Amino acid sequence: MTTSRKTPLLLRRHRWLAGLALGALALPSAGLAETLQGALAKAYENNPTLTAARAGQRANDENVPIQKSYGLPSLGAQGDYTENLVKPGNSFSSPTRLISAGGQFSVPIYQGGAVRNAVKAAKFRVEAGQADLRATEASIFAQVVGAYMDVIRDQAIVQLNQKNVSVLRTNLQATSDRFEIGDLTRTDVAQSEARLALAEGDLRTAEAGLIASRESYIRLVGEAPVDLQPPPQLPNLPASTEDAVAIALTDNPDIEAADQRLGAARADIGTARSARMPKLDGTVSGSYTNFLGSLSSEVPGVGVSQTTKSAAAGLTLTLPLFQGGRPSAQVRQAQALTSQAIENYVAVERDVIAQTRGAYAAWRANEQIIAATQQAVGANALSLEGVRAENSVGTRSILDILNAEQEYLNAQVQLVSAKRNSYVAAFSVLAAMGKAEARDLGIEGGPLYDPAANYERVKGQIWDWADDPAPQQQTTSTRNVAAADASVTGDNPLIGPVDPEPAQ
Repeated sequence: MTTSRKTPLLLRRHRWLAGLALGALALPSAGLAETLQGALAKAYENNPTLTAARAGQRANDENVPIQKSYGLPSLGAQGDYTENLVKPGNSFSSPTRLISAGGQFSVPIYQGGAVRNAVKAAKFRVEAGQADLRATEASIFAQVVGAYMDVIRDQAIVQLNQKNVSVLRTNLQATSDRFEIGDLTRTDVAQSEARLALAEGDLRTAEAGLIASRESYIRLVGEAPVDLQPPPQLPNLPASTEDAVAIALTDNPDIEAADQRLGAARADIGTARSARMPKLDGTVSGSYTNFLGSLSSEVPGVGVSQTTKSAAAGLTLTLPLFQGGRPSAQVRQAQALTSQAIENYVAVERDVIAQTRGAYAAWRANEQIIAATQQAVGANALSLEGVRAENSVGTRSILDILNAEQEYLNAQVQLVSAKRNSYVAAFSVLAAMGKAEARDLGIEGGPLYDPAANYERVKGQIWDWADDPAPQQQTTSTRNVAAADASVTGDNPLIGPVDPEPAQ
């Protein structure tokens, strides 16, 4: 088993005292503020999908000692006590009672390669399971990053919509006042009322989206999001698609798992072929019987021994001559499954390449969208200011102001969405490259969970009573976490302070 990339075992983390150090960047947190580092650390300790995957891998580890046991000696014993309640009529010397004990020691000497190949296949599947565990870890981290950024984005959208509603209410009041003095028409008032009603509906939609994002965060992390801080800059992003794909083809855990399963399938062919090979076993057995003084010779003055002993040793050679074609069918089946594993490997490789290229393209595209949208936000802000100024001199209508305000809001929402999408896509690039796991991201606070350590613990276990402690729940339930709401306070990491903007 390969352990060069592993860290010491810790089956149960206690409390994470430090967060995730991305690169050399460390972000301070104060009070109840939560960082992305802290959210990832909590998910690493307390996400049930991840802890269940670890338990599943521990179960997978046990297949190696199970397969090894078929090639190890076995020792058994039995004891009997018999009370003959009714003796046969023509059996005068039958004992009334007896007690017997026996034992047998069996050694499988040659099994046609079945044990060797089964153990080899089990080891390959352990390696595949460890790679799957890495993939699960990266997937959970990617989901946490997405949920973290979703909450920040949706908080920003709620704040922007709150600001828009406030501005439109002020606009409506100003429009109504100007209507009262005859400066505007009833149409202007109706337009302002309609736009305010739509904005209030958009705000309710944004609040519902924020609640959903917070609940998703609770599901993944186990705690409610509180005062989320700006995410740190992601390290070691590739310079090109080619660089990303080259690293992914080497380090992506899905590819590694597919490769190990292919090795297991090839070993299964050898296991199937062993069914038509000779098998040799050695046995040693012995028995002891005591008739407890109830055995009689039925001849006066002639006694008989009340105990008997026996011992035997031998070899058993089994030569399978004809099995109805079952061995050949099993070999062909294993060969077909190996062909399937080969094609599955190619399919996984294709998927990884496509995911890596897609994530890289999404990241770069959103970086460009951010730059363009920032220009759009600035231009819309100037446009809104100009439309208001022109309205004050009578060259622009109230509808022009309302449209300019809506365009300004839309540009701001697009900007925060692009920032969220860019960060999540960049993390997806790292995940596709196999660089988004705890060992790569530098989670601190104690040793990380090491699946290889459990394998080393159990692979040579031959004692029949070496149970683990009774299974216990590892993660916490969220039933006591208060339901999420849409309240928003403070500055937003994506848009900064949001101050009410006075209407003109």
